[in-house]
Amino acid sequence: MQAEVSTLFGLNIYTERGIYIGKVNDVVLEVNERKVTGLAVTRLNHDMFDTSKSGVVIPYRWVTAVADIVLIRHIKDQFKKPEEIPEDYNISNED
Repeated sequence: MQAEVSTLFGLNIYTERGIYIGKVNDVVLEVNERKVTGLAVTRLNHDMFDTSKSGVVIPYRWVTAVADIVLIRHIKDQFKKPEEIPEDYNISNED
């Protein structure tokens, strides 16, 4: 998937299930490899994230499509607010 980096700024990000995540504020680049490694996201969906933080970085490998919006894979329980994740939650429980 190729796109000019400048076209990503300001795009809304949604999961493949249509859940709004936030807006692309910046792009994380791996200069030596000449590739995008992440999207810095602001204006976060406060139902999905702890909005006391100024933003998050979404790994670019989660991106499935870029056009008028950015689509990312829906990762089960990945975006729960910290207080909603059970204390006994184990990363090996993911699908």
